Amino acid sequence: MKYVLTLLTVALLSAFTLPDDGSIHSFKVKSITGGTIDFSKFKGKKILVVNTASKCGYTPQYTALQKLADQYKDKLVVVGFPAGNFNQELNTDNDIQEFCKLNYGVKFPLASKVSVKGDDMAPIYQWLTSKNKNGVLDAEVKWNFNKFLLDENGKMIAYFPSKVTPDSDEILKYVK
Repeated sequence: MKYVLTLLTVALLSAFTLPDDGSIHSFKVKSITGGTIDFSKFKGKKILVVNTASKCGYTPQYTALQKLADQYKDKLVVVGFPAGNFNQELNTDNDIQEFCKLNYGVKFPLASKVSVKGDDMAPIYQWLTSKNKNGVLDAEVKWNFNKFLLDENGKMIAYFPSKVTPDSDEILKYVK
């Protein structure tokens, strides 16, 4: 029994190990569809990571996120992370996925619902928000639709608060 617990502990720790090379490419997260989003598959493209919510004043940004993902698909991947930290997200992954498809035509990858702040913050968000881990900046997710932009090597470029829209010059200058 002790051996099984040790193996389980090692497996869990390795599943949540943060990258030591300063790159997001070491992360794998559960997809909203039940599969896995493997960030190493995005090498060579910029990545825009966004914490999302279905019942927020910023929810219409889904439209601009999908347009950005479509327009720059050869050099950018948008990845959404539904989060309930601000009590504006639907309860289940299935409900979130259905809402996003029906209302905004979302086709870009969505992770399974996570926490983006607090004691239960997802490991990828621990990395995104900590200069000690990402090597570039500290950021605090203060609301839904905060955006993190990473370069083709998985290194942090910039952080944008909710009010910065996906189609803003602030973001597009890095993508064009």
